[in-house]
Amino acid sequence: MQRTASSAKKTGQLLFRYRNQILTPKQQQKPCDVFINHRGIDTKKNVAGLLYDHLKRLGVSPFLDSKNMKPGDKLFEKIDVGIHQCKVGVAVFSPNYCKSHFCLHELALMMELQKKVVPIFCNVKPSELHVMDSRTCTSENLERFSRALEEAKYTVGLTFDTSTGDWSEFLTSASDAVMKNLVEVEGDRTYWRRHKFSSS
Repeated sequence: MQRTASSAKKTGQLLFRYRNQILTPKQQQKPCDVFINHRGIDTKKNVAGLLYDHLKRLGVSPFLDSKNMKPGDKLFEKIDVGIHQCKVGVAVFSPNYCKSHFCLHELALMMELQKKVVPIFCNVKPSELHVMDSRTCTSENLERFSRALEEAKYTVGLTFDTSTGDWSEFLTSASDAVMKNLVEVEGDRTYWRRHKFSSS
């Protein structure tokens, strides 16, 4: 009986500490360095997910909805905060990207906030990307989305074919592009030193 009470007390103390850690607002609202904008059905389990893991290993704080959000979070609220806080955006364009209101909203917001955006054209050519009128979108949003998409299409980016491309080379190139843009935004070399990442 004594052992059970002691064990319960220890469990209670651990739970209290754990809850305090989880509920710390600073931890909940940790700003991200890089926001990864992508179409989940096309790239969450490959390009976007692997890039997130690769950047994390380099010591960068990336935002990917499936990794940074939990059940109960409000989509636009959490995502918009992530975009406002990020220093660099990565837009992973894919065949189904333009069918998503969420993807286009995120892209438009990054462009409107004048974030540095690294486009990745995954299994799609820039010329194949067009905003589609789903009749559920306002004319104002259609204009925002089209403007943002055109700007992204004319930004130097990376292309990658998931069936024939070299994954290791791609992840290195994409991470290098992100890190160089972070350095530019920061205005100094602290990112290279902090993350032990050297330019080529």
